[in-house]
Amino acid sequence: MFTGIIEEIGHMRRIHSQGQAMVLTISARKILEDVHLGDSIAVNGVCLTVIAFDADSFSVDVMPETFRKTNLRKLQNGTRVNLERAMPANGRFGGHIVQGHVDTTATIVSRVPEENAVVFRFEPENPSIFKYILAGGSITIDGISLTVVSVSERDASVSIIPHTLAQTVLNDKKAGDTVNIECDVLGKYMERLLGFHAPAETGGKRQGALTASFLAEHGFM
Repeated sequence: MFTGIIEEIGHMRRIHSQGQAMVLTISARKILEDVHLGDSIAVNGVCLTVIAFDADSFSVDVMPETFRKTNLRKLQNGTRVNLERAMPANGRFGGHIVQGHVDTTATIVSRVPEENAVVFRFEPENPSIFKYILAGGSITIDGISLTVVSVSERDASVSIIPHTLAQTVLNDKKAGDTVNIECDVLGKYMERLLGFHAPAETGGKRQGALTASFLAEHGFM
């Protein structure tokens, strides 16, 4: 699990591609201080497994499903990427629950300065994720934990403070660029619970779905 607080910006050193499979080698410093084989590192918000490392770089596999679903397929040698190690059990929870499981990519529609901030508006490739996006809620963009400012039927926006802009690859992004989007996992679990039907253990009857009216009736809402 991650929290969406970027620890370091890495640089793509080498990309070995074979069809839709890739091995990425990324230059880094801070996150290599305690790295081990098999560790999880989020690269632009994508949870990947360390398969090799040395004093100033590490390598990860990218399988075809990840290639198709994320912006990692657009990486080039020298491209900067956001990096975050998995959170230790005794770590500080600075952002929100981030799994490193990208839901879809999105295209940046606009980047507009607003006094000391910059407002990014983005349009998801998969519009079905809008049910998980709400103003004031959490969202992950290229691995960064951010707060949604506004949502319309076609796009959504976030406001970036100068520190976040300077410490992440969002500073490199412009209109037309692609970013990875991961929605808040709590909304996904709630949707699943509200729509799930399970067979009863006894009596041959099926239990009804967990509904909003059931939760209200039993004092949960």
